[in-house]
Amino acid sequence: MRILVTGAFGFVGRAVVRRLAGDGHEVWALTHRPEGSAVPDLPAAQVRHADVRDQEALRPALDGVAAVCHLAALTNSRTSLDRPEAYREVNLGGTTALLDALASRPGGGAPPVVVLGSTAAVYGAPDRQPITEETVPAPGNPYGASKLDAEELLRQRAAAGEVSAVILRCFNVGGTGDVDEARIIPKALAVAAGRHPYLELTGDGGTVRDFVHVDDVAQAYALAVTGARPGLARTYNVGATPASMLEIVQLVERITGRPVPIVHRPAQPEAPRLVADTSLITRELGWRAERSALEQLIRDAWSAQDAT
Repeated sequence: MRILVTGAFGFVGRAVVRRLAGDGHEVWALTHRPEGSAVPDLPAAQVRHADVRDQEALRPALDGVAAVCHLAALTNSRTSLDRPEAYREVNLGGTTALLDALASRPGGGAPPVVVLGSTAAVYGAPDRQPITEETVPAPGNPYGASKLDAEELLRQRAAAGEVSAVILRCFNVGGTGDVDEARIIPKALAVAAGRHPYLELTGDGGTVRDFVHVDDVAQAYALAVTGARPGLARTYNVGATPASMLEIVQLVERITGRPVPIVHRPAQPEAPRLVADTSLITRELGWRAERSALEQLIRDAWSAQDAT
């Protein structure tokens, strides 16, 4: 199957490309980087350059494509507070342009499959845990709101018969190649590596979040591509391992053999626990986390650190 992956050179996109190619698919990688720019080495049959918001530029990248894994997005929830319009333009506008470009292709054949990379941020901070797909969304930032709007647009297009759709609401993705120090595991590892003097934690470090390995996320995309059904838009949580911030720090110290000094900041109003119920994706797609034990997540992220 020929599959286009948008955002193919991002952290999750790279893992998805590798997984799909390993499964025997012909993978086309889409990037917004200009022609001639250096890109990481990936097993992609073609690399296409286009802004996901540009419908005309997208059309050549969709030639003969049977499925799209749509990961191109702005994803930092904190930054979205300062740039709400930019997040809406890319996350909703880019999805709109992609779906319009797909709809304008010559007719014939089965509707294309679209797997949308969404986020647990659409839920906000629900009281009931673990979080199921039936939880009423209440995003607490423009990032989550823009992704929720993109989900709804995709559902409308699926109901109209234009696409078969799967929405993956991923929780905190980590593991191999994760060097984004906006996330707790890479930041704690960077402190262990000596690149920062300390790690800031709000409150006592008891806040619990759900973590999942990027390779397990890639498996979810691969299963979604082949498991999508015409006229439907199914939504699945993708999470695996609940852990507190303090648990992560203690395990980073044990694995690296290095101290991670902590500076505690005043507690902020935030949900004490956000954990995924993944029984639906397990039951319907056969997905199971294989690499998402906390120790595996930290060891694989540590391998990406320049710890000398």
